[in-house]
Amino acid sequence: MHDDRSLVEARLRRVLDERIRPAVYPESAPLQVAVWNAPGEPVPVAEGLAASPGPIAVGDMWGAPWGTSWFSVTGTVPAEWAGKTVEALLDLGFDENMPGFQCEGLVYRPDGTPVKGLNPRNQWVRIGAPVAGGEEVRLHIEAASNPVILDYHPFLPTQLGDKDTAGSAPQYRLTRMDLAVFDETVWQLVLDLEVLGELMHELPVDGARRWDILRAVGRALDAIDLQDVNGTAAAARSCLEEVLATPAQPTAHRISAIGHAHIDSAWLWPLRETVRKVARTTANMTALLADEPDFIYTMSQAQQFAWIKEHRPEVYAKVKKAVTEGRFVPAGGMWVESDTNMPGSEAMARQFVHGKRFFIDEFGVENDEAWLPDTFGFAAGLPQIIKAAGAKWLLTQKISWSQTNKFPHHTFQWEGIDGTRIFTHFPPVDTYNCSMKGSEIAHAAKNFKDKGVAKHSLAPTGWGDGGGGTTREMVGKAARMRSLEGSATVRWETPADFFAKAEAEYVNPPVWVGELYLELHRATLTSQARTKQGNRRSEHLLREAELWAATAAVRSGFAYPYEQLDRIWKTVLLHQFHDILPGSSIAWVHREAEKTYAALADELTGIIDAAQRALAGDGSGTLVFNAAPHERHGVAAGGAGSATHGGQAQLSAREGGGFVLDNGLLQVGIDGRGLVVSVYDIGAERESVAPGRAANLLQIHPDFPNMWDAWDVDEFYRNTVTDLTDADEVTAIEGEGSAAVRVVRGFGDSKVIQLLTLAAGAKRLDIDTEVDWHETEKFLKAAFPLDIHAERYASETQFGHFHRATHTNTSWESAKFEACNHRFVHIEEPGWGIALVNDSTYGHDITRTVRASDSGTTTTLRVSLLRAPRFPDPETDQGVHRFRHALVPGAAIGDAVREGFRINLPERLVPGEGEVAPLVAVDNDAVVVSAMKLADDASGDVVVRLYESRGGRARARITPGFEAAGATATDLLERPLTDTPEPEVADGAVKLTLRPFELVTLRLARAQA
Repeated sequence: MHDDRSLVEARLRRVLDERIRPAVYPESAPLQVAVWNAPGEPVPVAEGLAASPGPIAVGDMWGAPWGTSWFSVTGTVPAEWAGKTVEALLDLGFDENMPGFQCEGLVYRPDGTPVKGLNPRNQWVRIGAPVAGGEEVRLHIEAASNPVILDYHPFLPTQLGDKDTAGSAPQYRLTRMDLAVFDETVWQLVLDLEVLGELMHELPVDGARRWDILRAVGRALDAIDLQDVNGTAAAARSCLEEVLATPAQPTAHRISAIGHAHIDSAWLWPLRETVRKVARTTANMTALLADEPDFIYTMSQAQQFAWIKEHRPEVYAKVKKAVTEGRFVPAGGMWVESDTNMPGSEAMARQFVHGKRFFIDEFGVENDEAWLPDTFGFAAGLPQIIKAAGAKWLLTQKISWSQTNKFPHHTFQWEGIDGTRIFTHFPPVDTYNCSMKGSEIAHAAKNFKDKGVAKHSLAPTGWGDGGGGTTREMVGKAARMRSLEGSATVRWETPADFFAKAEAEYVNPPVWVGELYLELHRATLTSQARTKQGNRRSEHLLREAELWAATAAVRSGFAYPYEQLDRIWKTVLLHQFHDILPGSSIAWVHREAEKTYAALADELTGIIDAAQRALAGDGSGTLVFNAAPHERHGVAAGGAGSATHGGQAQLSAREGGGFVLDNGLLQVGIDGRGLVVSVYDIGAERESVAPGRAANLLQIHPDFPNMWDAWDVDEFYRNTVTDLTDADEVTAIEGEGSAAVRVVRGFGDSKVIQLLTLAAGAKRLDIDTEVDWHETEKFLKAAFPLDIHAERYASETQFGHFHRATHTNTSWESAKFEACNHRFVHIEEPGWGIALVNDSTYGHDITRTVRASDSGTTTTLRVSLLRAPRFPDPETDQGVHRFRHALVPGAAIGDAVREGFRINLPERLVPGEGEVAPLVAVDNDAVVVSAMKLADDASGDVVVRLYESRGGRARARITPGFEAAGATATDLLERPLTDTPEPEVADGAVKLTLRPFELVTLRLARAQA
């Protein structure tokens, strides 16, 4: 035989495509089909099944964007097919290249029993194996005509992303509705040839194994009669038996395959469609589990289980049964696969609280792993949150997408800001949609960076993003690679089994310290500003609602709204999903999110108002409620009383134009352009603004990334910048106890109004910004060039802060040209620092330059305000936005923490008299209360979560404002810790000694009356 590899591969490809695959279904007969189009939104299953369908034929168009059509298919199995395996082939008009991104269906029997989902790679429904002949077939298909948003030119603006703008033109052409004979021998031959052909392609050209396979494939192709594939398939398979039976080498890489379908809880489809995507996928997976005894499937996101429990109980029953059998594995222990950069401390903790509790309550399953394959980078505070939730492992894949630096490990210990380490794995297969292609398996083995010390890696296997899951073809290919010479070995295993093996074999893995920064998708820190503001506001309203409701419950018998708060938390957590909070979903998702956040704000404000009224009592005075974790204007943290204000701010004309604001602590110069040219720290005798520069300078850049419009900002955006220095109005405003300047600017089709305020007694410049934004593909930033020399700076993250370099010594630092902060960014040189705090922005950048005039360093901090990408939402962020920032000169890190809370938790004024003492008091400002609430088990115990906020050691006394019967250190789920000493209790207070950034949850039992 003289065929070389390329000739055999070409021959194999053509014979497979044109002869063998078509022979899998050698005989077919048409089904009769009718359709009923649901008006508006999807209807309950019973209504769809009971509807009266009208005529439709194969070849007809169907399906308005986002519509639902109920197809009824009927027919009779031909008598002459008796003894054969028969399947229904139901092609709604699929494009096989795009599973999960187009029309889909869920098949039901007439009694409403779900059968399986339909998608481009899963179009069959088993009728019988074997059939007797003459069986009547009746199936119903709930078909979703979801439009294709991510097409082959994926970044063109489209109006299809919202049902209000998508129109009504039919999207799909009904392609095939048949009964067909399924020839399993031919189907198995297809898998034999695919596995061997793909493996052969990956083997060394001169290797003996490659030639063994090549010759065997050639013999198999010779054995096939192209005019009688079905009659000769068995003979062809026999030619391949020997090469398929040759076992893998003992040194072969070992892959734990885990059935999987990463389902975005919203992305290029709305939340309501994800409910149905989950139902379709899980129906498929429970059916596959029944057919394939070795197969194991895993699904994360407790929210998705909860959806099918509520909306598709008939599917959920199958899921719950499979979970009980240990083959459908809940993974991750989070409410959703959330973004981890932007969620606040308590929200990140509650992702695990609500996720793990759902799995425990529903299934008796507790996860040891966090499962976040597609999240866009990982904040440095996450490891201790994972540990505090009772987990110890993390899986992600997304860091393989980094554009600049290749991450040096696949298995390692990840160390967070407090020193906690989490055993972490990045699958070297470099996808969470593995389909068991030989190229994928070979890549995993070759790519694995821990060779020589470890052999195991993980492969999440199945179509994902839009769902679909694992197919029978993937299971068949995995079976052939269980032990196959030249290939990595493949076994179906649970995440826990994989991690246990990986941890056992790699006893001293390398350590990565700090954030896991994704060098991609940096613009998700800014896109869809309203969604981000809604999240930030909801997080702080929830803090207030829990604090005041718990205080009122203990002090005045107020009914603590357990169920209401639980529901609201879950809604907020859902919207932290990694395509909602990052701003990368279609218009429909963000339009609904804005309405949802507004409704939640009303609801939470109602809880807060009711609790505060219960605490304030009667009286003609005014109480100031302080929900921040620090005393403010004489009012204790977490308490209420009469606020004291002192001092006065003055405003005067500035020489050369503009104004000067002065309150005895700061002197602020604002020039005639409305730019801040001086912020002088009077006590420190120190200027904040770099010489010859202006702060609060709005800058606008063109913003057209190479890919992924809503996701990405590429570094070349900096090459062109326009400083917005022209002012339409610069006006002085003198208020009671404050002085301010109002600045109005017009640019492009947009307008910005800023109020620069210096309040009496406040060592900060408040900056309120309103932007009426009507730009396209532009990036708006506010620049603060500061006269400070620092090699690093601090950004707040969950339960602390994280330092990044201000320089670009290496490609790793250079790649972080857009980074995340929570409430503050802080820059400090020994003895003096400065902070910029915010109420709703996350993206920022910092650059350093050395001035020629005096060799001093200018460190420029820029906050990202708005973008205007056109995909997937062509109207992203158009309209009015409001932001609040404050520049805090002379700030130590503790001042940055305090001011960050202040701007996000404004005081509330309530009619009443006297004062409200804190429910729990903390005597050290470095120890910050993250949450104060009643225990979730409705026992009445008070739960206090706190952390060391400055990065140092701290001692604190935690004093309950009620009679406490005891104190217990717990995990995030409020369960006693078994490996931690009981807290020291003396003189009615709990004494704590905390490590830098240490997180502690205390459960304070209330004495029985």
